[in-house]
Amino acid sequence: DDQVLTDAVEAGKRVGAIFKEPTITPSAIQVQEMGLKKAWGSPNGAMRRGWNGITISRDTIHIEGIELGYKNQVLFERHAVGGEYGAGWNEVGAGTLLTTYIPKDGGAPFVVDKRDLTDNHNVCVVYHNPYDNVRDLAHLFFNRCLDAKVTPYIVTKKTVFKWQEGFWATMKKVFDESYKDEFLKQGLLDRSGGDLQHLISDAATMQLIRWTDGGFGMAAHNYDGDMLTDQIAQVHRSPGFITSNLVGKSDDGSLIKEFEASHGTVTDLWLDHLAGKETSLNPLGLVEALLGAMAHSAQLELDTNPKDAEAKKVHAFVSNFNETLRLALHNTFRYGQGTRDMCGPTGFTTEDFVAKVAWRLDRYLQQQVEEQAPPELSEEDLPVPANKITAFDQKAILQLFEKYDKSGEGKIDFKNFSKMLMKMGVAPTKSS
Repeated sequence: DDQVLTDAVEAGKRVGAIFKEPTITPSAIQVQEMGLKKAWGSPNGAMRRGWNGITISRDTIHIEGIELGYKNQVLFERHAVGGEYGAGWNEVGAGTLLTTYIPKDGGAPFVVDKRDLTDNHNVCVVYHNPYDNVRDLAHLFFNRCLDAKVTPYIVTKKTVFKWQEGFWATMKKVFDESYKDEFLKQGLLDRSGGDLQHLISDAATMQLIRWTDGGFGMAAHNYDGDMLTDQIAQVHRSPGFITSNLVGKSDDGSLIKEFEASHGTVTDLWLDHLAGKETSLNPLGLVEALLGAMAHSAQLELDTNPKDAEAKKVHAFVSNFNETLRLALHNTFRYGQGTRDMCGPTGFTTEDFVAKVAWRLDRYLQQQVEEQAPPELSEEDLPVPANKITAFDQKAILQLFEKYDKSGEGKIDFKNFSKMLMKMGVAPTKSS
């Protein structure tokens, strides 16, 4: 009965930081192949509902020195709930369809929509867009745009789909109340006429192709966000260069964050792998997801225990590891050792690329380990008592140091140190 999904959602609530591999919504064929009781619904939908999903953040990933689709970062917020993904539907014949609303407070029911169906074959679909959390989405979106220094835009089809007006109105109200002044101060509205702009979804698809300088953010409904971020991935050269991060809220108000790659299950490569064929999967999106989950987990622990030495130590360790792995991954691409979506037919296979990144990561981490820890000096170890240091000419000492600091790195090697002592006449002799 899909118990594993229920268990995963409950665990996510408890932990608050989740890394998710791509999942499937099973087709009729997959129901047979996997021996499922039925075609279960989308696991993503269950997770978004279970974690009080607010938004799915999808951002472009950039590697310094490598030209991709967008020159600067593009941010996207996709409303995490509502729309077609949770729709109820059925195939029906000719007749009348009534959609009736029954208020929770006991008020009088009323008909939202009534339509006569004259065709003998119809598909009826019913869905809604919950708007209570749009204010939370707005705050997340505008804060992220300020942090990244990009221009925000809101995308709907409200000119035709009148019910979408509430999304735009809420986003605009939060912007005017809390963020407009700061965006103006930083000059981030210069390209949008000095105010938050609304884009019709049709226009947004065109602008995503034209605005290749990047430097903008968009927020949209669930379905529009899904389609538009797929387009961003294509403009930006590869779905592997896009993050995907579900943000929800726990009962105590802390943020639940689930991280995954935006590109789905890449079924074709999986089938090639099962058939023993070579594959070349760009794992950057998956790795960024894992790093994001690790970072959020460490941050939650630190937020809960801000004075705990172990929490601080783990947070520092995770931060350093994440940055080192990211550097190893990016440098592998920079050195022309990337997967075939970046390097063409001569690019690395999946396994060879992972092995190369692991080799480089190991080297970088080894370089960070000192062969011997520096001694901890106590007061009596210091050659000059602190109260006597002021009697010496510190400027002259600095000039003397710089004379023998041949590398300019703020240190003197043994050879230059020996020369300095001998020229000053204070070098120990064999007789002494």
